[in-house]
Amino acid sequence: MQPLALSGGDPSGIGPEIAARAWLARHQSDLPGFVLLSDPDFLRSRFAKLSLDVSLHVCRHPSEALSAFNGALPVLPLENKLVDEPGVPSGANAAGTIEAIDRAVTLTCTGQTSAVVTCPIAKKPLYDAGFRFPGHTEYLAHLASGNGEAPLPVMMLAGPQLRTVPVTIHIALSAVPAALNGPLILQTAHIVAHDLKGRFGLASPRLAVAGLNPHAGEQGSMGREDIEIIAPVIAQLKAEGIDAFGPLPADTMFHASARKRYDVALCMYHDQALIPAKTLGFDDCVNVTLGLPFIRTSPDHGTAFDIAAKGIARPDSLIAALKMADEMARNSKTTT
Repeated sequence: MQPLALSGGDPSGIGPEIAARAWLARHQSDLPGFVLLSDPDFLRSRFAKLSLDVSLHVCRHPSEALSAFNGALPVLPLENKLVDEPGVPSGANAAGTIEAIDRAVTLTCTGQTSAVVTCPIAKKPLYDAGFRFPGHTEYLAHLASGNGEAPLPVMMLAGPQLRTVPVTIHIALSAVPAALNGPLILQTAHIVAHDLKGRFGLASPRLAVAGLNPHAGEQGSMGREDIEIIAPVIAQLKAEGIDAFGPLPADTMFHASARKRYDVALCMYHDQALIPAKTLGFDDCVNVTLGLPFIRTSPDHGTAFDIAAKGIARPDSLIAALKMADEMARNSKTTT
């Protein structure tokens, strides 16, 4: 098995600290081996600020990471140097932030690492430096495309008690009804079913599909989208042999007994999916990107500039992301 490739995220945030704290907890948490893509000098500076006793093993190649992992944190040096300004996002770090993502994807696509795990990034300093993508996920889809059409990246929040997928993501709530359409829901469901089989080891994934409106439209009295857009997609999925059911009222599909009926909930908009997922597993929920030709996970939180280098950042979600990426990689090997 190859190591995981961990990109360090925005250097001004908590990414460096949670990477170090995850490594320090490697024995207690049975952590899979990873290599951190970062600037060793920057890491030494940040760890000194945090009084973290972390030895580094500077790797020439990712293949060194697993043998070094027990004794030192493996680091694959970036060509771009990083500035250690905790809590102060800087355009000077944009090149290194992007390089870490690029190299993690390249290493994974060439089989030198088994999956991509990403620490959080902030968009503003990247935009100021000329970054032209809406966000992290869209950039990963671009990297996956080569010179062809970019795949549809699908966000899944996965925790110990619940997996949810928002069909529409970072758009205003008022824009959701117009953005929802049958082909989008169908393509999202296909990607989810495919990846739950191939990367999560579920032979026949069960998809619960939420309605858009209260009470799933109450038979059309509170909106026609559930009848005219969502229900026909569910019928088509069933005809294709996919175990899908709904549309379900969102207010009754997330309690404990309801969750036993499905493996993933397809939701129609961002908060419908993320509120229950984060409520049930805030510290150990993982953001998984489905639909890419490589495995990618990340913590479900942001850069947390306000607590950077204060010694209080928790690595729980990153540990969960590393362990889930490793499990997905192992499942992928058994199904290929």
